[in-house]
Amino acid sequence: TIIDRQQKARGLITAKSRCVLAGLDVAAEAFRQLDPAAQITVNRPDGTHCEPGTEVAEVRGLAAALLTAERTALNFLQRLSGIATLTRQFVDAAGGRITVLDTRKTTPILRALEKYAVRAGGGVNHRSGLDDGILIKDNHIRLAGGVGNAVSRMRTANREMPTEVEAESLAQVDEALQAGAEIVLLDNLSTADIIEAVKRCSG
Repeated sequence: TIIDRQQKARGLITAKSRCVLAGLDVAAEAFRQLDPAAQITVNRPDGTHCEPGTEVAEVRGLAAALLTAERTALNFLQRLSGIATLTRQFVDAAGGRITVLDTRKTTPILRALEKYAVRAGGGVNHRSGLDDGILIKDNHIRLAGGVGNAVSRMRTANREMPTEVEAESLAQVDEALQAGAEIVLLDNLSTADIIEAVKRCSG
């Protein structure tokens, strides 16, 4: 009732802090859901580094629709850009020596979007679901009677996907390698043990 239904408006999406963008398509869709004719001009695409004050995008359309969709659009944009920004910090720190992978521990319903944001930040997706790879964890190891048994059973049952072992010690790293695991995930090891584990895995 405050705004005439036919009133048009123009909005600018501006970066308030240094960031790596992600989620512009989702933000644009939030506006189009309420005004299919809304026009979105993207000035900086996803994956772009922005300084404070950068005009990221412009949206034009029905004023009421833009105001209604604004918070949802910005929530997506801020969350996904936050993930992309943090990912880029790790990627930059790695300096090309290490591939930065993500986790399956994502916000309910938002996994696909959050994993996209990791890619926008220069990271690499690890697994999207339990069926995307074999990961032998601590509970599996206990119930199977050790790392070697767990890996052997899994390799006998399934040769289609690489077998990954979550190792909590250097001894488990050695067991995983001896059993033929293709990937070792180091779980809460000290920095010194991580360095040693990388050596034992030949890099």
